Amino acid sequence: IQQVFKQLFYMINAVALNNLLLRKDVCSWSTGMQLRFNISQLEEWLRGKNLQQSGAAQTLEPLIQAAQLLQLKKKTSEDAEAICSLCTKLTTQQIVKILNLYTPVNEFEERVTVAFIRDIQTHLQDRNDPPQLLLDFKYMFPVFFPFNPSSITMDTIHLPASLNLEFLNKV
Repeated sequence: IQQVFKQLFYMINAVALNNLLLRKDVCSWSTGMQLRFNISQLEEWLRGKNLQQSGAAQTLEPLIQAAQLLQLKKKTSEDAEAICSLCTKLTTQQIVKILNLYTPVNEFEERVTVAFIRDIQTHLQDRNDPPQLLLDFKYMFPVFFPFNPSSITMDTIHLPASLNLEFLNKV
């Protein structure tokens, strides 16, 4: 069950983050607030179902950081440093794309300046990020089956002759 929910939450993360990276109309402060609220609801649900050890919440980290990025101030060099230290699960390319797509929804917000985006790129130039922008939402985590030892010992097993397993010998 834990593995299923980890996979499901990864897919939610990948689809939501990819939409954020591809749609200018959703890159805003209010979307960041809505995302953060929805993610907290998912995390609360995991706690309620006692699935917090499943790793499902950790698969949402890139989306959480993207939501926080949408909510942070984006003006000074200190803001750039804060963004760089906060967004460890996002690649440089993803951070820059979100900042380029950021769209103010009211007159109190301003667009992100080109100088600020260059400052971010300068701070993050030493990262060894993978080259892809979008997450692979078809990625599948490996499935692990726990080992449950049997209470039946091998010397008590009887093999019927109809199985034609004469080559097997009891030791």
